[in-house]
Amino acid sequence: MEAVAGLGGSVLPGALIVLMLVLLLGVALHRSAPRETPTAPQDEPRANGHARPEEPRKAKPAARARREKPHQHSFAHRLLVAALKGHSSPVTCLDFSSNGKYLASCSEDRTVRLWSIRDLAGREHRCLRVNMGLDHAELVRLSPDSRAFIVWLANAETIRVYKMTKKDDGSFTFTATSGDFPKKHKAPVINIGIAETGKFIMTASSDTTILIWSPKGEVLASINTNQMNNAYATVSPCGRFVASCGFTPDVKVWVVCFSKNGDFREVTRAFELKGHTAGVQSFSFSNDSRRMVTVSKDGTWKFWDTDVEYKKQQDPHLLLTGQCAVLEPCRIALSPDGRTVAVASGTDIVVYNTRRGEEEERFLGVHSHCITDLAFDTTGRYVVSCGDRAICVLHNTAGHRAVVEEMEAMLKKTGNKATQERLEQQISSARKALAAIYGKKH
Repeated sequence: MEAVAGLGGSVLPGALIVLMLVLLLGVALHRSAPRETPTAPQDEPRANGHARPEEPRKAKPAARARREKPHQHSFAHRLLVAALKGHSSPVTCLDFSSNGKYLASCSEDRTVRLWSIRDLAGREHRCLRVNMGLDHAELVRLSPDSRAFIVWLANAETIRVYKMTKKDDGSFTFTATSGDFPKKHKAPVINIGIAETGKFIMTASSDTTILIWSPKGEVLASINTNQMNNAYATVSPCGRFVASCGFTPDVKVWVVCFSKNGDFREVTRAFELKGHTAGVQSFSFSNDSRRMVTVSKDGTWKFWDTDVEYKKQQDPHLLLTGQCAVLEPCRIALSPDGRTVAVASGTDIVVYNTRRGEEEERFLGVHSHCITDLAFDTTGRYVVSCGDRAICVLHNTAGHRAVVEEMEAMLKKTGNKATQERLEQQISSARKALAAIYGKKH
């Protein structure tokens, strides 16, 4: 019994020591375990002293994709005068003022811009921007005095007039007049024009309709072209004629008649240009309307003498026929003096002379999209085109060479001293212009 008692006395303290060690080990393991993160943010407000119930975490919104700017087409050529960059969307129409000082352009960016021709050859190209509001202009035409312009609005489908106004700071801008023209066309409008006389405005749609308007928006006459459809129509630079082309292989020309006191009388047939074997896509007048050019789906362009007595039923004379590539849309332009022709097909421009119909210059890939408008400036020094956001201005070297060739031929035939001096002066001016462009003697 003593032995047993002695054993029990020695075992009890040892058991207590083991128990304490186990408890201390458990406490140590509990402290070393990772703590749970709170389900609610630390700064979450509490209601009645209790934390708000846990809410599912919202997924982070995906980062917005950065909008890349559209690539600006780059065209380089030794005859490139300037690429006018200001519009943020494709340019749809161009128009030179009668005084040769301004170039108007309209774009899908809801603006019309007026560029200074004097600045074309410089580094900076100043322009006046006119906002179109919530609409955009598809076509633009300057008034004869350059103090107003008209546009064809894409959404409103009507003519709107903008007139020059003076701002408080002394500068000028253009503001829309009250009252747009009434809607009369039943098909999309393909072109508009203002007569140089200021007596009438023309609109032409893609069906067979041409409307002649007064400047105040009254319809004076309606013309049915009877050409299945209208591909192009315009007012002649002299302000007397209206012409159209379309599905048929001819161009029809009418004269808009007014009385001596300025009252509208009638629209009568003047003449037709016949000779193509397929539909005519585009045409153009010289500045005095005595010459015209046409381009057709038959792969040819034709140069015409239209200085005829149409009242006596005299028909125009075909002067020459040239070959060209024709891709739709196709545009043709005749220089003001009738010496050179530019044909735009797709994104390319080819310039020809009208003495022999020979190709003078070829410009490839001028724009990233098909060329929508093509024109010579009023002096014939530049060929201007649009098709994307930029307006390309090119030297008309073919025009200068044509002047030299023509004046030299005339110089050999004349014996008049005054005429010889005048011709020599014109030859010298044209050669100097070529030397300035190419940087060498011509």
